[in-house]
Amino acid sequence: MTKYTYLLIDLFSISVPLLVSFHPRSGLYKHWYALLPAIAITAMFYLLWDSWFTSMGIWGFNPAYITGIHVSYMPIEEILFFICIPYACVFTFDCLSRVIPADVLSKRLNYISYALIGLCVVIAAIYHNNYYTASAFGLLAVLILAANYSKVPWLGRFYVIYLILLIPFLIVNGLLTGTGLDAPVVWYSSDHIIGPRILTIPIEDVFYGMGLLLINTWIYQRLRYGKVQLVLAK
Repeated sequence: MTKYTYLLIDLFSISVPLLVSFHPRSGLYKHWYALLPAIAITAMFYLLWDSWFTSMGIWGFNPAYITGIHVSYMPIEEILFFICIPYACVFTFDCLSRVIPADVLSKRLNYISYALIGLCVVIAAIYHNNYYTASAFGLLAVLILAANYSKVPWLGRFYVIYLILLIPFLIVNGLLTGTGLDAPVVWYSSDHIIGPRILTIPIEDVFYGMGLLLINTWIYQRLRYGKVQLVLAK
């Protein structure tokens, strides 16, 4: 069963969100026309990045925890990761958007955005030789700058929901990086990360995950609501 570890983590992550998507109060399945393309487009970009860094030895996968099925040298579980995790996260965003006001951080939004941009730029510049650190923080800085400049109406809500999503994030990424296991499912080269970890999770993963969800959410919102990007404010 050990070789199914990563696969089971993927399936566990999407199982409840997928089932609840068909509940009348969710109805997310009605909007798959927006969600599935968002996931596919984002996954293609991240898998190219993933494949490149894997080939460079910046990170890799423990063969003891994967089935051994590969597509273009990438484990099938890693491909599923970019489907299952974004689906679960956008599902959560969609649900929580019904209870979290659209203007939840309106008075502080610019301060938060520019503080995050500044932090990401500084860290990316200082650790420019750490490829994972520089790329994760650098990309997030660009994404937040673009979202803030475009005045997407859900950005403040996104920040709040991402903080909530850090709870399941710690569980899933903790398992993938070795929390509770004899060895990590996904390992990282110490030459390309800063070093600080949350449990066994490199701090870079928090910002990498934020960028991953931000792109998925942005495309989903745009395809579902068009240029207006209507926000469920009530």
